[in-house]
Amino acid sequence: MQAIAPFLPAPPSWYPGHMTQFARLLPQLLQRTDVVLELRDARLPLTSINRTFEVYWKRSCCQHTAYGVALTFGDSFEDVFKKAQGGSSSPLRRVARIEFASIFCALQKWRHERTALSLASPTGAPRVCERVVVFSKRDLVPPWGIEPFRRTMESRFPHQRNFFAAWRDARDIKALSALLVQIAQEHPHLPEVNVLVVGMPNVGKSTLLNALRNVGISGPTPKALRTSATPGMTRALSTRLKISQTPLVYAFDSPGVMLPYLGSGRRGAERGAKLALIAGLKEGLYEPEVLAAYLLYRLNALNAAAPAYLHLLPPGTPPIDDVDYFLEELATRLQMLRRGGVPDTRRAATWFVRWWREEGARAHALAAPPSESLVPGTPVRGGWGFDLEWELKPSEWETWEKSMLVRPNAKAKGQEKEEVEVKLSETQQEIVQGKMEACVDKYMRASEGEGEDVSTTQVKKREVDARKRRQRERSMGRLAAKRGKR
Repeated sequence: MQAIAPFLPAPPSWYPGHMTQFARLLPQLLQRTDVVLELRDARLPLTSINRTFEVYWKRSCCQHTAYGVALTFGDSFEDVFKKAQGGSSSPLRRVARIEFASIFCALQKWRHERTALSLASPTGAPRVCERVVVFSKRDLVPPWGIEPFRRTMESRFPHQRNFFAAWRDARDIKALSALLVQIAQEHPHLPEVNVLVVGMPNVGKSTLLNALRNVGISGPTPKALRTSATPGMTRALSTRLKISQTPLVYAFDSPGVMLPYLGSGRRGAERGAKLALIAGLKEGLYEPEVLAAYLLYRLNALNAAAPAYLHLLPPGTPPIDDVDYFLEELATRLQMLRRGGVPDTRRAATWFVRWWREEGARAHALAAPPSESLVPGTPVRGGWGFDLEWELKPSEWETWEKSMLVRPNAKAKGQEKEEVEVKLSETQQEIVQGKMEACVDKYMRASEGEGEDVSTTQVKKREVDARKRRQRERSMGRLAAKRGKR
């Protein structure tokens, strides 16, 4: 069975006003921020990157070409603004350039102020300017891929600290808390360290801060932030939360910020569907049948011989690539029937997506990588999460069963059978790392070719607003001149 990609509609635009407001407040927030803690979803380690913020961060510390503008760390805002206005490109592109310049300068100013304060300090002690990327919900991805992906990120982003965590695991929370405390201890001259938590909607920012507060503050600590499985719960910047007493570490929770424009073509359509599957977009923007079709396709692509959904169907059912037939079988198995015994495929689609979010991803995480192809002698298709997909030639594997290292976990209380954690040999880790690096390189090349994260409609709207603002300013100027003559 060959996994066939389903048709996907154009991605919706979901960018509420509170996201715009936070983006405008970012320059002020960075002035009092020492550590930026960026959360991403381990199930979508590439898609959950806010590409706009990523570009701003990278280009604020080195020379780079942004939308045709050569920007350098030493440029003043006036320099950047002039470069953004110049050129022979269209007015629409210049509007996007100017918007980019404002946030570029905010991050540049943050780094520059940290350097200036270090030089002005009597001890010459450096100011904190750290960025930590946390891949949350690691318990929802197969653990055998975490170490190869960690190495991949270190090779492709050597200046970036990476951390993997599951909020259910107290050890992960303690380790992250210890990392933040270590950063603070490396700068004992500072009375306190401030952490800004950023990321896309529903990646677990509020849950993380509640957990860090429970670990870092002794005694009973009531829940400080509201949490929800629905994206967009946090709509404003939180007050400062103390997450460590000694040394003093404070944190701000921020609203999740979605990309204003998810992109065009197949890449944009898939980006929207992936974010909807992890509840990163507002519920109702996609029909459940559309999400079910894409989820079925992804599960077949991850393991064509034994996809994670098989146990939902009657025993002996082979893998299915027809979503209509799959939903009929699932609805019949779950007794979701309309009048006359007709399978209710819409209810089944909704249930299938909810199952994946609540149970399916965790069940899939315990499975081993695919070790065989449905057609003998053909490449083995596999992947990790919904962003990394590859083909493994038979020659790239030794004998899978012989090189697999298996370590039984401790049997949990009330658990009927023993869970087995799959571990790869060093050779297999190197093979998987090479495939992951190729996936990341391909993603980054495609992202650079996409340009700015704004649609043509959005750019035109901003241009109209800017033109109206200039007209009002000219009118006010003429009115003031007339009054002056009197």
